[in-house]
Amino acid sequence: METSYTTRYASSPKTVKKYDTEELREEFLIPDLMEAGKVKFTYTHYDRYIVGGAVPVEPLKLETIDPLKSDFFLERREMGIINAGASGTISVDGEVFKMNHKDALYIGKGAKEVLFMSDDKDNPSKFYINSSPAHTAYPTKHVTKEAANKVELGSLETANHRTVNQMIIGGIVTTCQLQMGMTELKTGSVWNTMPAHVHDRRMEIYYYLDIPQDQAVCHFMGQPQETRHIWMNNHQAVISPPWSIHSGAGTSNYTFIWGMAGENLDYNDMDVAKITDLK
Repeated sequence: METSYTTRYASSPKTVKKYDTEELREEFLIPDLMEAGKVKFTYTHYDRYIVGGAVPVEPLKLETIDPLKSDFFLERREMGIINAGASGTISVDGEVFKMNHKDALYIGKGAKEVLFMSDDKDNPSKFYINSSPAHTAYPTKHVTKEAANKVELGSLETANHRTVNQMIIGGIVTTCQLQMGMTELKTGSVWNTMPAHVHDRRMEIYYYLDIPQDQAVCHFMGQPQETRHIWMNNHQAVISPPWSIHSGAGTSNYTFIWGMAGENLDYNDMDVAKITDLK
């Protein structure tokens, strides 16, 4: 079977305080999204958000999964995709989009046939997928990395100089609630999203890539006064509940794709935690 899924249920911060390392990883880490010849999803009960990966050796079709109880995947959903691998194409109801490395594609509610294809099966695309419920059908739109809204943040002195590529976000793409983008850390910088923050009106998922061989990223989560950490490798994702910070420090610089959904589309809607207040 080419399509598979797992389910993750929501956890309260009170419960998570008691988790050991294994329980924390089982609850929030998504370690194996990218598998050649497969479409793999994790259905979360945080805002009914779905995260997935498609690695086409031969063309792969987007198929619905049982939790959706729908005739087709995007019957009541929208989707964002960023290509974390080699070049390929995505066909949406017959319209073909060329997807270079780190290009994004938004697909609106109601699209019935979505096909994922790699240009070279020996060096396949890695289509990273996010999806959230949608109430309105908005047009499908391709967004290259060059077309992203770029925001420079941090500095080398504080080891967090980074470029935020806002891709599927208001002003570039009209969506119901989904937002996606990609943050690239400069050489010599390792910290992302510092100062850390929470946004109780939205959940978020991070997907880490460009981690050099034999290096790793330590992802920080939890309430600002009850932080926890999860060590992560290349092409792994981690769920961030609305009550949790989401930040990381790597043993090298790296890239991560962020995706979020909830009741507020204001990107700057966040409650910042002072660095000196973190515990």
